[in-house]
Amino acid sequence: MAKTVRAMKAGRVGDEFDRAAAAYDLLVAANPGYHRHLRASARRLGLPRGGEGLRVLDLGCGTGASTAALAREYPRAEIIGVDASEGMLARARAKRWGPRVRFVHARAEDLAAGALGGPSDAVFAAYLLRNCPDTDAALAAVRDLLKPGGGIVLHEYSVADSVAARCVWSLVCWGVIIPLGCVATGRSALYRYLWRSVLEFDGAARLRRRMGEAGLENVRTQALGGWQRGIVHTFAGTAPAPSGSR
Repeated sequence: MAKTVRAMKAGRVGDEFDRAAAAYDLLVAANPGYHRHLRASARRLGLPRGGEGLRVLDLGCGTGASTAALAREYPRAEIIGVDASEGMLARARAKRWGPRVRFVHARAEDLAAGALGGPSDAVFAAYLLRNCPDTDAALAAVRDLLKPGGGIVLHEYSVADSVAARCVWSLVCWGVIIPLGCVATGRSALYRYLWRSVLEFDGAARLRRRMGEAGLENVRTQALGGWQRGIVHTFAGTAPAPSGSR
C-alpha cells in the first residue's frame, strides 16, 4: 500500500486530479461541512483589516474552494491561488473573482517568492502537504515563501493518532467517497489513493514536530467539528520574526 501511494505522489496523482477536475466541485459539495471547515481554518490565519495590504498564498488551491474561503474572510487581501494541476486551475480560473485574486500553475515546492512579487504575509494550504512527495522539503519551501513573522495554516487530514478516526475514515471512504467518485468520474484511482494516503500520513503530533523542524514557530493544532472531528485539523504556525523584533 505504501509503495502505491509513493508512486502516485511521484507523478500520477497530478494526472488523476486533471481527470477529476470536472466533477470535483460536485463531489466536495456532497461533504457536509467541507466549505464551512475551510472558512474556519482560513479565519485562523487571523489577518487584520480584512487582509488589507497583505498578500496571501493559497497553495494547492484546486478548483478554488479554498480560494473562495480566503476571499470571503479577507476581501481586501491579494490572494494568489497555486496548483500543480492545470485541469483544476482551469476550473478555478473560470469562476468569478474580484481583481485581487489570481492563479499560478506551479508545484508548491518549485515556487520562488520573487516570482510572486516578493514574500507573502500568509500561506494557506488545504489538503496539500499529504500529496507532496517529500513532506519536509515541501514545508521548508513553504516557509521560505513567508515574510518574517508571517503566518501559515495547514488544513489537513490526520488520523494516525486515533483508532476511531481511522475507522470512521475508512468507512466513509468505502461507503461514500470511492463509490461516488467512481460514478462521477468513471475512475476510482484518485479516491482509493485519497483513502490510503490519509491513513499513511503523519499523526498530528508528528506533523507539528515537522513544522517545528522546518523552522516554524508557535506551532499548534486546532480541532474542526462535524463528522470530520479528529480527521481534519487546522495546523498553524509562524515564520521566525527578525531578531530583536520580539
